[in-house]
Parts: sequence; C-alpha cells; structure tokens
Amino acid sequence: MPVVVDIDVMLARRKMGVGELAERIGITATNLAVLKNGRAKAVRFGTLDALCEVLECQPGDLLRWVPEA
Repeated sequence: MPVVVDIDVMLARRKMGVGELAERIGITATNLAVLKNGRAKAVRFGTLDALCEVLECQPGDLLRWVPEA
C-alpha cells in the first residue's frame, strides 16, 4: 500500500504508549493498532484531528505516500 502510517514514529518521539494514546484520543487500542499497522481502509478526520492534537504534530507527520515500485 503506497500510504504509510508513521504513528509509531510519533509515539516513540513523544515517549507514549499505544494504550495511552488510544485513551487520550477516544478510540480502542485495537482500532488504533489497526490504523498504526496500516491495515485501516479509512481514517476519520475527527480521529486524525485528535491524533495531531495529542501528538502535537501535523497530518503529514503521521501519513506519507510512497509510490509502489
């Protein structure tokens, strides 16, 4: 999939665990793991907004497009 999710990178930079982030943005740890591992089919703007607010970052810090080889 050409869209890469870098939530784990931001979690490491903020020294935060998946459980804490999930609680702070209001989704289950399971749903956050699906998103974090790139298995999600879609992302709600509300969820993206909450991720950016809690992680103090921009959407481009969490998502990037990589062309398929």
